[in-house]
Amino acid sequence: MTELLVKLFIKNSADVKDRNVRLSYGNLGAITGIVCNLLLCIAKIAAGAIIGSMSVIADGLNNLSDMGSSLISMIGFRLSNKPADADHPFGHGRMEYLSAFTVSILILIVGAELMINSVKAIASGATAPRFSYPALCILWLSILVKLWMFLFNFKLGRRINSSTLIATARDSLNDCISTLAILVCAIVSMNVSLSFNLDAVVSIGVAAFILWSGISTLKDTIGELLGRPPEPELINDIERGIMAFDGFLGVHDLIVHNYGHGRQFASVHVEVPQDTDIVKCHEQIDICEKVVGEKCGISLVIHMDPVNVNDESVNSAKAAMVEVIKSIHEDLTLHDFRMTPPSDERTNLIFDVVVPNSVKLTETELDTEIKKRAKQIDKTYECVITYDKSFV
Repeated sequence: MTELLVKLFIKNSADVKDRNVRLSYGNLGAITGIVCNLLLCIAKIAAGAIIGSMSVIADGLNNLSDMGSSLISMIGFRLSNKPADADHPFGHGRMEYLSAFTVSILILIVGAELMINSVKAIASGATAPRFSYPALCILWLSILVKLWMFLFNFKLGRRINSSTLIATARDSLNDCISTLAILVCAIVSMNVSLSFNLDAVVSIGVAAFILWSGISTLKDTIGELLGRPPEPELINDIERGIMAFDGFLGVHDLIVHNYGHGRQFASVHVEVPQDTDIVKCHEQIDICEKVVGEKCGISLVIHMDPVNVNDESVNSAKAAMVEVIKSIHEDLTLHDFRMTPPSDERTNLIFDVVVPNSVKLTETELDTEIKKRAKQIDKTYECVITYDKSFV
């Protein structure tokens, strides 16, 4: 069914990097959600009102909020597809994250409202509803529809890497579980006489699950808005792509900024021999930026760092300092190593050290330890160190 809908309503569906194709995927997911949730909402509220079931009515209202979520998703996709302008030079891609954020808030509101009403029902001693077979059929149908919507939205979301569609898919799965809980409650109530309101108790459990799901989705969305580190696969692709070019000795200080799908910008430093032909090196960097950028779907800027690779004393001192920092913590790395001419009084070792989050030592503690160990290698060594943070 998913592939059929994609084939019918999305032109050039395989080109998921195209903004218009991506917008079509978002619209298809949203419109499908609006139609399905509207029908389920009407059916559940009608059935809940007839049998007097608070949980069924609440489940119908949840479908109503899902319909609103689908509408917000559609608006978010359309706004995120707007081109860059003077006020937003990096485009509007993060609008998709804001729409996912709004969906998460709606999930939390529904969960909180259901929790409050369920607690009130138990406190007031409200009687449990009497379920009917038509109501059971509606619940079964709802579970099947929502299960299909989960698979549908999740598949679309994975295909175009959309946090909004994946959040919508999770919400559909939540609805499956909550409706299943209500269905079990209905079957038990029809066959067993209970001294308490099982419908209200189950509603509390369903509300707790919805709240947990909303918080989880909200956490993921806030992570996108605040700025997550890039995926390891992207980092590896960038570094491997750069190092495939002749004459590049190493890469460091890689930073990736994400402004929404298809709007990623990266900068990186590349070490080259200091005696290289600057003009040829510049041409190679231009080619590398274009090739690697197109392959990885990013806008790439490369900064050239010349290093001395032909001086044995420099290479020996660098190897010794690499061993020093690795002995302090295996995750520490060194780059941009330079050395003043050896002297009987003072030899400056100038380099940068990248300190990842796994290293718990402060910069002062690291500085003291590195300089102390450098002196143990050669008493003339004076370290001039710049400490960098890893952003990947």
